[in-house]
Formats: sequence, C-alpha cells, structure tokens
Amino acid sequence: MRTIALLFLLITICLAQTGQPPLLAPTPPMGWNSWDSFGLTVTQDEFQANAQYLADHLRPLGWQYAVVDEGWYLENPEAKPGSFHFSLDTYGRFTPAENRFPLAANGAGFSKLAAWAHARNLKFGIHIIQGIPREAVEKNSPIAGSHFHASDAADRSDTCRWNADNYGVRPNAAGQAYYDSIAALYASWGVDFVKMDCVDAPYRADAIRMFSEALRKTGRPIVLSLSPGPAPLDKVSELRRYAQMWRISGDVWDHWAQLPKQPWTQGLLAQFQNTSQWAPYAEPGHWPDADMLPLGYLGPRPGYGKARQTNFTRDEERTLMTLWCIFRSPLFMGGNLTRIDPFTESLLTNKEVIRVDQQANGGHPVALDSHHAVWVAKSEDGGALYLAIFNLAETNQMIAYPLQPLGSVTFRVRDLWQHKDLGTMDTLRVSLNRHSSALFRLTYR
Repeated sequence: MRTIALLFLLITICLAQTGQPPLLAPTPPMGWNSWDSFGLTVTQDEFQANAQYLADHLRPLGWQYAVVDEGWYLENPEAKPGSFHFSLDTYGRFTPAENRFPLAANGAGFSKLAAWAHARNLKFGIHIIQGIPREAVEKNSPIAGSHFHASDAADRSDTCRWNADNYGVRPNAAGQAYYDSIAALYASWGVDFVKMDCVDAPYRADAIRMFSEALRKTGRPIVLSLSPGPAPLDKVSELRRYAQMWRISGDVWDHWAQLPKQPWTQGLLAQFQNTSQWAPYAEPGHWPDADMLPLGYLGPRPGYGKARQTNFTRDEERTLMTLWCIFRSPLFMGGNLTRIDPFTESLLTNKEVIRVDQQANGGHPVALDSHHAVWVAKSEDGGALYLAIFNLAETNQMIAYPLQPLGSVTFRVRDLWQHKDLGTMDTLRVSLNRHSSALFRLTYR
C-alpha cells in the first residue's frame, strides 16, 4: 500500500510540474443511465434506488457513473410535446423540476443529489439537448456572466428534429457565453458527466467544440458523451479532440434485426458492422460508444415501448455484452437495477469479462460475414489474447477456429463466461446456438 501511495504522489507531482491535467476516461466509462427504464419521467426516488444498487453491488467492479437522462427539467414529463412545463432559472438555463427532485428545492439544482451520489463513491451525470431553451429565447433571458441575451445566442433555424425544447446556438460570442454559463452551472452542482444529445444528423461541429471548450473552462473534470449517432467516421479527429465518448449508431434497443417500422432504432446484428469500422479508433480517453445495455427489466416507463423484460434471449444478452467488451465500448446499464434478475446480474458482475472491456488492447474482427464473427484482442500485459466467437446465423452451428495464426502452436484456453480452463489446444471448436457467443482467454504456451 505504501508503494502505491508513493507512486500516486509521484504521478501527482509530475502532473503539477507539466501542467497537464489527468486523462479523462482512461478506460471506457461504466455506469447506469435512466433512459431505458424511465424515459423522460425518472424521479429522485427512482434514481436514488438504482444508484444505491449501483453503489452496493456494481461499483467494486468499476460501474461508477449514475446518469439522469433526458427531461429532468420537465415538471409534467408524461404530457404530450407542446404541453410541457419547463423549470428554468432567470438566466434561461434548465434546472431540475422540484416536484420530481425535491433535493433541488431552494435553488440547489442538482448539487445535493450529486453530493448524495459522491458520498456513495459514485459519479453523477446528466443529459442535455444541444442549444438553448426556446422559452429562454421567447423571454430573451440574460446570459449569466455576460452582457448578452438569449436572442443573441439563439439560432432559430437550427432545431432538433425529434425534440422541440431548444433552438441551436450560434457560433458567436453570445453562443459561447451561453454554453459557458450552463457548463459553469453544472460544475457548481458537482456534475461529473454530461451526455450532449442531438449533435448528429446533421453533425453539429460548432456545438460540440463550443460546449467542450465551456467544460474545459470550468476546471472540473467532466466527461463529455455525444449522442445519438451515428457519428461520422470522417470526423474522428474532431471527436477525439473534444469528447471522451461518441455514439456510433442510433438508439440500440432489445431486438436482433432491424425493425422496419422503427428505422431510428438499432438492432444488435447491425452493431457488428458498426463496431468493426470504429474498432481502430478506440483509445484511452476517447471511446466510440455502442450505446446502452437494454438488458433485464425495462420499465416501469421505458424510453421506447411498453414495460417489459428485455426482448433479447439470454444468448443475445450475452452476445451484446461480449461484443461491447471486446470492442471496448463504454458500458451503461439501461435496465432497472431494482428489479434485476440473477442472469442479468451475472452478466454485469463477471470480473473476467469486464476486465476485457477495461484492459484489453487492439480489439478487432478477424472474420465477419453473415454467419459468424470472430474478434481478437491483446491482454493488458501482452501475455495472452482474448478471442470472441459469435454465431450470427439463424441456426445453431459448430465453429472451428485455428489458433496457430495467432502467434503460437498451441494455447492454454480459458472460457471467461463459464470460468473454466479448457486445456491446451491448437484449434478452438465451439458449438453455438443461434445468436450466441463465447469469449476466451488464450495464454501463450
């Protein structure tokens, strides 16, 4: 312990001498997000119940972010769009609806709820829509810390095609002042994570840059997550510069193939192609995001569809976790943790599988067609490989994969989902149900 403390002190001194801040999100962030189970409607009690479970059962494995998703400023979130009542301060900034978040009373904002989360060794996050509230523009509210007003910052021609709450923000001094003002507010609350939505389709480079700069000015280490996708692959250098996470697809929900009547949702099968394209661009501090985990119980008021146990089969749930981990996606559980079942809990608490997500290097597909996929990654110390095999077909199949091309005549093989050592082999043969997968650690002989 003394050696670890000394090492930490030396790192701190080096950072102070170089003036470089600690890297945000050195590993893929992990946590829980309210959207999949509560949509716009989560309350303080519901958030705290899920966050308490996160702290008690998942935090030791690295699950640390508790995020209030969209609509925390709506006093009547179950009303139809156009009839919402918003909670704003005098500077045109959304504030938590006090009827849903009593700790926000008397101007506290989210400061008391964030402190509650921090006391449980969690980090606190919120969701925002890019831009400035329309109501603030209608009132022409002053912008905190500046001589500007909302009308100076608003771009009335820029609206989110699926959310009418905000106008866009102009790339001018007034627009930067508004973003600076909300970032300063969030930092004063103790926010650790902001999910900024509606920044793609079209890609809003100015909004991303300006808000990222606003967060930097606060001096508080706040992770920036960009949503939804798909993020444009040709903007990867910008994304890496300004954000720690960015979505690579539309909203992932609990279905295998694409739903023809819901083109905005993303099926699990299509994520194999998306992740294969983005795999080379995952690096410490900057993570392509395959979206939340719609696992377990999605309810009582999910962001899409009716309350339900996930429509994924158990094989598909495990396949999602296997792909996300070897791709090294951020992991944000969307299911209701207060109603978690033993199987879903086993997916989230498998230390050997989570280790792949948090510590592997260079994950990439070495085979991908309509029937199967194979991914390989290096272990953190270089002494082993991780190998994931997926059956993408509609029938069960036996898949044989020769191991010698991976760098050794034979490997010692361990099944990470089953926690079993399988002995030494030169070819891995695995029988997989439709849509199922397996994940192995291969140790050099």
